Amino acid sequence: MSISVFDVFSIGIGPSSSHTVGPMKAANSFLTELEKKELLDKFSTLQVELFGSLAMTGEGHGTDKAIILGLDGHKPETVDPQIVEDRVHEIYDEKKLNILDKKWIDFNPEKDLIFLKGKRLPFHSNAIRMRVYNDEGDRVYSQIYYSVGGGFVIDQISALKTLTDAPKHKVPHLFRTAAELLELTEKYDMKIWELMMENEKTWRTEEEIRDGILNIWNVMEESVNRGCMAEGVLPGGLNVKRRAKKLYETLLNSPNDPTLVMEWVSLYALAVNEENAAGGRIVTSPTNGAAGVIPAVLHYCAKYCDSFTENDIVKFFLTAGAICLLYKEGASISAAEMGCQGEVGVACSIAAAGLCEILGGTNEQIENAAEIGMEHHLGLTCDPIAGLVQIPCIERNTMGAIKAINAAKLAIQGDGEHHVSLDDVIRAMKQTGEEMKSIFKETSEGGLAAQISVSHASC
Repeated sequence: MSISVFDVFSIGIGPSSSHTVGPMKAANSFLTELEKKELLDKFSTLQVELFGSLAMTGEGHGTDKAIILGLDGHKPETVDPQIVEDRVHEIYDEKKLNILDKKWIDFNPEKDLIFLKGKRLPFHSNAIRMRVYNDEGDRVYSQIYYSVGGGFVIDQISALKTLTDAPKHKVPHLFRTAAELLELTEKYDMKIWELMMENEKTWRTEEEIRDGILNIWNVMEESVNRGCMAEGVLPGGLNVKRRAKKLYETLLNSPNDPTLVMEWVSLYALAVNEENAAGGRIVTSPTNGAAGVIPAVLHYCAKYCDSFTENDIVKFFLTAGAICLLYKEGASISAAEMGCQGEVGVACSIAAAGLCEILGGTNEQIENAAEIGMEHHLGLTCDPIAGLVQIPCIERNTMGAIKAINAAKLAIQGDGEHHVSLDDVIRAMKQTGEEMKSIFKETSEGGLAAQISVSHASC
């Protein structure tokens, strides 16, 4: 699989990469297709249908807002989170869309944006069907998009070709499994991050790669800083109070106690995921629902690791990116397919790998760290209460970050040899996800979501 590290770590807004970032990109793509096919003057109405998990939890995840913003011309990486609510309300009130600044059409979100709960399309649970019609009511054009996790979006034609086509983009070191990755690093006497850098250089210069990664880190730092300063209640109706600021102030006034390491790590994860739940700007890493794990682990490095440098940041992301590709190739990073092992589990695994690199681990120890990180997330359900990325999602990131640090520390104490390989655990993850009931995969029909009355849920 030839995917860039900048596809794995993309800048967007909360609360969900598959339900917010992906649908916004899909709406952008649909408008681009209409323009390329010279259909802009041939339709007068537009309809959007949502399937699977997008239909079941889309309202809580902001899918409707994301699609409206995408059709309004906004993109996840550039939209100002401060204008989202006002602009969406304007479109709801005006019931009109400005298509690429070239024409206005009638669009009533309450009628033209349809949540088909209980229905799904074959390829992937997160499906979006967009259609445009002329004045006579005849369909002019239709396209189906799949939001497959982490903000990745593919259309129907690409979905059909996924299993048969060779990668379009050629990289010097193509790998699909951890065994292949380790074999390549041994053959060329490279660390995992070095091999990944060579692949990345087919898209960008080394300077651009470094600058891009450091920009990703800066966005992560900003999300932690904003989260540590924000107060109030998160949107959505659960009345979940933001806790990061209070914890931050408590830790600042605490004595220098080594036992507070876990509290600091938890703080960093809380800060990011509260920002995500509030619709703030964060880095999909590899999803929004798991966006707090890697920033927490990297902030741990900055606070507790000796001689933490910008080079370490670059190595971390390249290493983590390489491991994430293995999950996309062998399983999925989508909670709608794999449960939360596909989000928080993958985030923990790739963060453990990145940290192990910073701690001086060998390639074999890095692979072991990644394996440990996922092995202890297998079977993790995705059961958000009320379809919101809040309970248990926010706290779940604190657990994933702490497990990642533990996994890296365990691996660095070994010699790289272990009974269960990363490939083994990815296969187990895939099987677990496929056999897991759909009620436990981002539908809010099982697990905690089915046990807790929304009227009594609070945190």
